[in-house]
Amino acid sequence: MSKQNIAADIDIVPKGGDEDWAYTDEVKKHFFQPKNLIADAKSVKDYDGLGMVGSPACGDMMKVWIKVDKKEDKIKDMKWQTFGCGSAIAATSMLSVMVSEKGGILIDEALKIKAKDITERLHGLPIRKIHCSVLGDKALRSAINNYFIKSKQKDRFIKEQTRMIDKIAKVTDHDIEEAVLEGAHTLEAVQKKTKVGVGNPEVIPEVEQLIRFYQEKYFG
Repeated sequence: MSKQNIAADIDIVPKGGDEDWAYTDEVKKHFFQPKNLIADAKSVKDYDGLGMVGSPACGDMMKVWIKVDKKEDKIKDMKWQTFGCGSAIAATSMLSVMVSEKGGILIDEALKIKAKDITERLHGLPIRKIHCSVLGDKALRSAINNYFIKSKQKDRFIKEQTRMIDKIAKVTDHDIEEAVLEGAHTLEAVQKKTKVGVGNPEVIPEVEQLIRFYQEKYFG
């Protein structure tokens, strides 16, 4: 398949004029020439941590391998695979650069990397694609957690906190966060994705508050 056809498949199209593209040049560079990508997972033999995350809602899945300098407590290399859109590929490629450039990054610093940091390095992503960069930092945290377990540093394990918002629909704050990241910016849109509050209207005020919080957190 030609690069032109790939571009069409991942929806790299102008918003308006010829120069106004939905994806930045940096995003396109990391999609067409991804850094640290692994074609065959079986070829990865020597690694210290393995992380894997996925989003059933958007279909993106990511797997991350990290190599750690144990003396310096620093990530010195990151390899990855992803099944997903162009934004997911570009975001994971950029993340791999961020953690391995300049000789690597301290684990404590790597844990501070957020979706907005990846997006900024890509010079922006379309709003409906921001969730792809969120998967990247979660996959990295998963790999770091795996390293902590393997190296018997369980006291450093990072717990991904979730809170049940609607016990009837079994919707957590994390589910609402994912919905907002995937473009649901109103109560009605979030309910369409999650059914939160449909059979339990008492939770709606809290849901609306969370929607506002996540909108401000990710979109300003």
